Amino acid sequence: MVNPMALTIGMAQINPLVGDIPGNVQRVVDVARQAHHAGMQVVVFPELTLTGYPPEDLLLRSSLDVRMAAAWEQLCQQLPKDLWVICGYPKRTGKGLGNTAGVFHGGRLLAEYTKQHLPNYQVFDEKRYFVTGDAPCVIDIAGTPVAITICEDIWEPAPMAQARAAGARLMLNINASPFHGGKPAERLALLQQRARDGDMPVVYVNQVGGQDELVFDGGSIAMGRDGQCKAQAAWYEECLLPVVFDGQELQPGRITPALDEDAALYQALVLGVRDYVNKNRFPSVLLGLSGGIDSALTLAIAVDALGKERVSAVMMPFRYTSSMSLEDAEAEARVLGVDYRVLSIEPMFESFMATLSEEFAGLPVDVTEQNIQARCRGVLLMALSNKSGGLVLTTGNKSEMAVGYATLYGDMAGGLDVLKDVYKTRVYALSRYRNRISPVIPQRVIDRPPSAELAPDQKDSDSLPDYDSLDAILERYIEHDQSASAIIADGFTEADVYHVIRLVDRNEYKRRQAAIGLRVTRRGFGRDRRYPVTSGWKAGD
Repeated sequence: MVNPMALTIGMAQINPLVGDIPGNVQRVVDVARQAHHAGMQVVVFPELTLTGYPPEDLLLRSSLDVRMAAAWEQLCQQLPKDLWVICGYPKRTGKGLGNTAGVFHGGRLLAEYTKQHLPNYQVFDEKRYFVTGDAPCVIDIAGTPVAITICEDIWEPAPMAQARAAGARLMLNINASPFHGGKPAERLALLQQRARDGDMPVVYVNQVGGQDELVFDGGSIAMGRDGQCKAQAAWYEECLLPVVFDGQELQPGRITPALDEDAALYQALVLGVRDYVNKNRFPSVLLGLSGGIDSALTLAIAVDALGKERVSAVMMPFRYTSSMSLEDAEAEARVLGVDYRVLSIEPMFESFMATLSEEFAGLPVDVTEQNIQARCRGVLLMALSNKSGGLVLTTGNKSEMAVGYATLYGDMAGGLDVLKDVYKTRVYALSRYRNRISPVIPQRVIDRPPSAELAPDQKDSDSLPDYDSLDAILERYIEHDQSASAIIADGFTEADVYHVIRLVDRNEYKRRQAAIGLRVTRRGFGRDRRYPVTSGWKAGD
């Protein structure tokens, strides 16, 4: 074997746009040229770079193969000839469509690897689209035998053992690994174990960016064979981070410090909003600013994501809106510098009630009148959206969406629910975190008892357990699939547990009609929790 030379490997942590194959190809070419200019010999891009991840049923389109062939041809023609480039794409063979990593060098596509372990849990459904590979890919780069693997392959021990048996001394692993709370620490621990098991350094390159409900946090890692992190890329932003392999071990490089839980979650939400709005080419966003904590936090996230010039807030008061809410909403808008207006729903509500007066004659006032208030607000926001082209951000949190504490075609009207996967207790934590950066949410908004203000002296606690208990029950039921009896055994009252579970089960129909929301927990309401609306399953089973 040729004596290995030192390799400078670029971890190309980029933000592709799903479906934009020409744009993604050009991004690969541009970054590869940047890496070449910086003196790197190898540059590694994320999983399915050329289509973006996840491409979903775009993989079923009849023109996919033609588009991919054009992409490979362009890469062969335009990549620097003496640079080794590894990137991901779908590739059809006689067995079917594979989730593939290609190795480009010297104007040719020299080698390919097909992903062996296809995730089919949580948000992943790769077995719907791809066939599995069964062979390692080990290539000689300047005297070093280098293995290529893809994402889930690093979570299983077999591909590492297979690569080692094939003579590999360095592994390049390309990824599209979405964020959820605790995920960065899980990845780090896994890579430490895998590198030690294989006695082989691992360069783990992750995608960054928002794609519909998913947020990819980046944080690409170069893990030494000794299980020590040698370099770590930035969180939540594109970068090209070099790391040097000396033939035996990766050399220490720049390590971006880990974020604490609140900072990681907040930045995930900011990136998710920014990419959803920008990739879908919305000029601006608007939201209903109620004076409550959910809309206040949503406003702060929107401004941090897009800038104050692209954000509008609308206060829509009614007779039950407190002066405190009016004052606090104005204060939030003023400190963040957004466009702010006040549009009363009183005339609209009275018109509705006049129209319905005969239909409602002799019937008691109930939740119907509360829902009409919310729907008046929804109509106003959607009208402003239609005129301006801006996207309406809804502000419901995960606790509310779980138990149906929201109004269809009212406060649920909009295009993106920023806090859909954030429990109420975390809303408070994130609000305190954001205020530590700069005070944008009045303290009394954080301190006051939460209320929808749809009836006199209304409080959330009138019909729900306190949020500490509610969220603890919800997490056990939604994310861990615990039964009622198991939750009760954890110390919660039987009445509260069954009440909450019945609300969750009963309100699946609402969640099916809700705006898409950013996923930041292990199990959000969306791709990874699919329950039937029509069901005879008994609550608590």
